[in-house]
Amino acid sequence: MSGRANHMVDVAERQGGGELVPAERLARTDSLRPLDPRPPQHLTGAGLVVKVRDRLARLHLAVRRSVSEEVHHGHLFLFVPVCLGAGAALWFSIESPPAAIVLGSALALLAIAFLLAARDTVVHAAVGGACLLVAGMLCAEWETRRLATVILDQPLVTTVSGVVERREQGAAGEWRYTLRITSTVDPTVRRPPLRANLLARSRHVPATIGDRLTGRARLSPPSGPALPGLNDFAFQSYFSGIGAVGFFLGPPRREPADAAVEPSLFIRFDATLFSLRDRISNRIRSILPGDPGAFAASIITGERRSMSEEATEALRVSGLAHITAISGLNMALAAGIFFVGLRGLLSLAPVLAARYPNKKIAAVGALLATTGYVLISGYQVSALRAYLMTAIMLVAVLFDRPAISLRNLALAATAILCLQPSTVMGPSFQMSFAATAGLIAGYAGWRARPRAILPPARGLGWRVAAGGAAFVGGTLATSLIGGLATAVFAITHFHRLSTHGLEANLAAMPLISLVVMPAGFIAMLLMPFGLDAPFFWIMGQGLELVLKVAHTVAGWGGGYVFPRLPLWFLPGTVVGMLLLTLLRTRLKHAGTALIAVTVAAAWLAAPRPNGELLISEDARLVGVWTGTGETSGFATNRLRPPAFVFDQWKPVLGLEAATAPRMLTETLPPAPDWRIGEEWTDVQTREAEAAFDRLTSAAQATRFVCIKQACVLKLSTGKRLITIDRPDLAGLACDRASIVVLAGRTRMTACRSGATLFSQTSLRASGAVEVFGLDENPDELTVMPSFDGAPRPWTAHRLYDWRTASTASRHGNPSRGQGPTEPAPPTSAADLSDSGE
Repeated sequence: MSGRANHMVDVAERQGGGELVPAERLARTDSLRPLDPRPPQHLTGAGLVVKVRDRLARLHLAVRRSVSEEVHHGHLFLFVPVCLGAGAALWFSIESPPAAIVLGSALALLAIAFLLAARDTVVHAAVGGACLLVAGMLCAEWETRRLATVILDQPLVTTVSGVVERREQGAAGEWRYTLRITSTVDPTVRRPPLRANLLARSRHVPATIGDRLTGRARLSPPSGPALPGLNDFAFQSYFSGIGAVGFFLGPPRREPADAAVEPSLFIRFDATLFSLRDRISNRIRSILPGDPGAFAASIITGERRSMSEEATEALRVSGLAHITAISGLNMALAAGIFFVGLRGLLSLAPVLAARYPNKKIAAVGALLATTGYVLISGYQVSALRAYLMTAIMLVAVLFDRPAISLRNLALAATAILCLQPSTVMGPSFQMSFAATAGLIAGYAGWRARPRAILPPARGLGWRVAAGGAAFVGGTLATSLIGGLATAVFAITHFHRLSTHGLEANLAAMPLISLVVMPAGFIAMLLMPFGLDAPFFWIMGQGLELVLKVAHTVAGWGGGYVFPRLPLWFLPGTVVGMLLLTLLRTRLKHAGTALIAVTVAAAWLAAPRPNGELLISEDARLVGVWTGTGETSGFATNRLRPPAFVFDQWKPVLGLEAATAPRMLTETLPPAPDWRIGEEWTDVQTREAEAAFDRLTSAAQATRFVCIKQACVLKLSTGKRLITIDRPDLAGLACDRASIVVLAGRTRMTACRSGATLFSQTSLRASGAVEVFGLDENPDELTVMPSFDGAPRPWTAHRLYDWRTASTASRHGNPSRGQGPTEPAPPTSAADLSDSGE
């Protein structure tokens, strides 16, 4: 055996038992086996079997050696957040998770089994992983119960009053307020949300944080998925404590605060903190007008809404949007600048440098600086996550431990998953930790096997050139590793991948690291003394160049668009990335193989079929695939499809644009006012029937043909699809179509003619739907809803019945009339629901 083998710390389990012995003892028989002097013989069938069995035994032994080495080096700890996150993701994903009492009992039994199992065995590790998996599910249950966010059940118009907790100014001068709702009037909402995000476009005196604001507003529940399987904004709102979104119908009014209500200490601290944040943002924008000022405010205080749509889109397409979020990059730069600067200042005093540990003092100073940074940033989720990682690394310096390591990253991830397990479902958490883990593992591999690219620098010029090459190479490697680590999440969540992000980051990151962040940090330190303007100007110049880079790169193309991938694509690639980044032995190459196999299988697999008919959750946008082959297209019933929904449809469906409807000049009689019992006259009824007959006779197979408030499309089977915006037209549409889509609420659950009816009432329970089978038999459709089965806390508002104050037990199929039914028209204000109906 070599001298290195004598000092090996690897251990492996003896075959057939749980005893641990040095790895070299297991390999001794193989290494000392005498060579067979006989020439190789042609293998018979039995000999081939023996040889394969021998190879498999050697492979099994090598795997056990590698596993033992990972255990010895403590790498199993890196999988603690992995198991916690898997448990939380499982709890959020399944339809009916186990009750808390069941999970608690299972955790207790598994903990006992973990304590009784033999240490450093496969069984011990497996039971420990199961414990963490169940613990992750319990954490998810606890967070959901702790928040218990009330989400508005239906859209309504009401007079809302509340206290301003947050505010942000938009690029066009509008203000977005987060209100803690105190009352609603006309009608009174019986089940009001605690908080709502409201947009005020009308000119008004901006309310400050802590002011009481009131006004007539339209409130709506947070949006669900634009299509089945896409992002559910209600999930994010639930765990952000936001129960409604909407806008003021006019300028909101400021009212005096209620002196009898004394806010708590936390609320006063929060208001003071966000007032400071607001003043800092206004100060930055007063010095740097336009997009550079909005960009600077987003980096320092986290307010990103004041940037123009053009700049935001350019940053997104070019792959530079991550700069605007206060994440690991910003926090690391802030901590690094303060750490290096303070340590450099302390080193100028030899007496202090000799008597005190300058490195630890600088670490404490950097920790205080990053704490202040996260406070003025509004302690957003991404900022808190980045701060926690940075704080753990700085604390490691105080204890003379490696600051940047996968163990510290695992500690930060574990803390976040214990406190906010819902973040595991979002792309922000996934991309942030994937990029950080990839960078740490990549640079660890580089340090372990350094490769000299340039010869040793001897002269000053050569040293400058070598330093520049190292900086460019480091930036290039960082962008490449970060881009590869986050690509799978960008493809899965956003269905886009920037093709020129590497070039954009290579050009922009030196400006951010060397100009923007140092100037901004110095400006913040000098702001109390009124000396911040020159440094904010320098910061603005750097950001001007970054925006030029973004616009230039965005002009090269929008990148690749990916359709919906198989459901196993994300888990397969994530497991492969975890093995590749968290392991250090040859076992990590199993992750490489798994990633390659998963990507290849997804590439070769048949694409997931898209529905032939797509209906948004409010039934206002309807899209249909028309034609086949080269003549195929996608037709919508709106001249200008709602951007919020259609922009989510386009990458999933691979669309650039849709076929607009053909508009006719035909008109319909005005809708009767059911509140006063008004009905159409016989003349109006005949006019409406004649208008519908002319509309249906003009139907085309390649595009919708529309009049105001009604559209028709001829299906390939010869039958018709009609979309309407008025409930009073439902009867006329049902008599003339096989499928009717009503963008309104109605008591109808089905058409008497047998036509399939989709309405806002039925879609309220199911969310957006995809419909299959139009070309076969429109009478036997297959409907894929966004929500099916038992409700979860963030979807239960869709099944809430205001009349009985109860929630239905299951989400229904919207084409079968299983959604919540609409109440009868109210006859007095006392009959109004909490949605004002």
